[in-house]
Amino acid sequence: MILQMKLVVGLGNVGKPYSNSRHNVGFIALDAILKDLGLNIEGNSFDGDFVVATINDQKVMFIKPTTLMNLSGNCVGQVAKFYKIQPEDIIVIHDDLDLEPGKFRIRTSGSAGGHNGIKDIINKLGSENFIRFKIGIGRPKQATVIDYVLGKLTKQEQEALKQPIAKAIEFVKLSLCAPINIAISKVNQGSK
Repeated sequence: MILQMKLVVGLGNVGKPYSNSRHNVGFIALDAILKDLGLNIEGNSFDGDFVVATINDQKVMFIKPTTLMNLSGNCVGQVAKFYKIQPEDIIVIHDDLDLEPGKFRIRTSGSAGGHNGIKDIINKLGSENFIRFKIGIGRPKQATVIDYVLGKLTKQEQEALKQPIAKAIEFVKLSLCAPINIAISKVNQGSK
């Protein structure tokens, strides 16, 4: 029995100037998830680059919005409306200034916390009840927030990303075969 489609979104900004920037850790994590699952992006629609797959009898779309970060909701809103995907069946992977590099946090709802991509998704979905996998990038010591998030990841930060990205892969795979609260609980074990 095929279940209702789920949606996994990695947030970032498209284009070479933004590649490997702190704001693009959602893209970086989604690429790692696709690689782990043996999938490749196959199409472009709904303002995003995507692939649809069936994993454990669960149909799932993986997508990277091709708008600027602040307009990520255009993509997510279009997909959710077209496939009638409930907010609770959407996982958004994104950077978080309030977590140190190497840390992650999973939330099933809540405010945007100052993240403009998340703010736009909330606006377009008309709901805060979607799952966020937040990957820590820390706060800037000197630079402005905008310069910092668009700045390139250092070697040290890239190293620190390995743990949360491994956890993002584990979480997405678990969420496709187990209830979300069980997936969260398993992934959170031993990660403090």
